[in-house]
Amino acid sequence: MRTATILDHLALAREHVARGEGIIERQRTIIANLERDRHSELYVSQARALLSEFESIQAMHIADRDRLERELAERSDSLP
Repeated sequence: MRTATILDHLALAREHVARGEGIIERQRTIIANLERDRHSELYVSQARALLSEFESIQAMHIADRDRLERELAERSDSLP
């Protein structure tokens, strides 16, 4: 992959990670509000399941970002 392409993909991966952080934080707030307001455990468990999905997706975004950063660093290390 060309360095320019890696940089483009890395920028997108970083954007995904940043967006994911916000989504996860909002979902945690939703869960806290549901628990505080004593909503049905069904709603709370569904909200928790959704949070778990968001966290799994976030882990993939982080792994992708880290892989691209390593690939970019390896290219930089091999330059004369």
